[in-house]
Amino acid sequence: MGTGGRGGQRPGKGSPEGVTAGKGNPEEVSATPPAAAASASCQYRCIECNQEAKELYRDYNHGVLKITICKSCQKPVDKYIEYDPVIILINAILCKAQAYRHILFNTKINMHGKLCIFCLLCEAYLRWWQLQDSSQNTDPDDFIRYAKEWDFYRMFAIASLEQAAFFIGIFTFLWIERSIATKKNPNFVLLLKALLLSSYGKLLLIPAVIWEHEYTPLCLRLIKLFVLTSNFQAIRVTLNTRRKLSFVAIVCGLLAESAMVHFFRRMEWDIGSDCAGYKSQDF
Repeated sequence: MGTGGRGGQRPGKGSPEGVTAGKGNPEEVSATPPAAAASASCQYRCIECNQEAKELYRDYNHGVLKITICKSCQKPVDKYIEYDPVIILINAILCKAQAYRHILFNTKINMHGKLCIFCLLCEAYLRWWQLQDSSQNTDPDDFIRYAKEWDFYRMFAIASLEQAAFFIGIFTFLWIERSIATKKNPNFVLLLKALLLSSYGKLLLIPAVIWEHEYTPLCLRLIKLFVLTSNFQAIRVTLNTRRKLSFVAIVCGLLAESAMVHFFRRMEWDIGSDCAGYKSQDF
């Protein structure tokens, strides 16, 4: 199978004259020095069977690409390198494991931190908006505006701590489970990146607030459910594990998050939590 694409990499070891070993997405990959390519491990994955692969495609002369065939399942290692990003996004929204493997293993995405901050800002804005909506205070005094600004910062801090508790609950369970099963500990850095990327559904919180109507609480619960489903799929794909284990990990994360929410309520720090529909204990 061939297609047009970008060339520019040096010929891989053992490849015929005029053939280049492709590494990653043809639109994202730079040239790899021969010494580095020889020492590099199998850093890609087949999106069908999750087996490791050394390359995703071969670049022949005149920009003709040939997708590598997996030696295990005899299917293309990553068919998504030919797909439009919109199609990949739609498949990711549908929580297809193949799309998640393509995004997590076969592309170079370094927006985890920025996406996390933006999602937390969306969640903090939602809580701040609900808090202001319930206060009904229209005093334009500077002190009132200053207090409202600090309310937003407080909501951001609370949302960050609850998110951290959710991740800690997941990591703790997986670490204990792997220790008991005498398995190799998972790559928590990769798992953290997968969880951050799979939380992109929180971006829907802003449209839910802008298009306010009587069904907003239901919309918030559906968004929460979608985020949890994406997190579940990210854990399953990253660790290549059973659905049951991924589900229990999500439940442990929710329990840790719920404990943090309960703590804030006991301390009366999260004033707006009573009117917030976007809470883990609602599920």
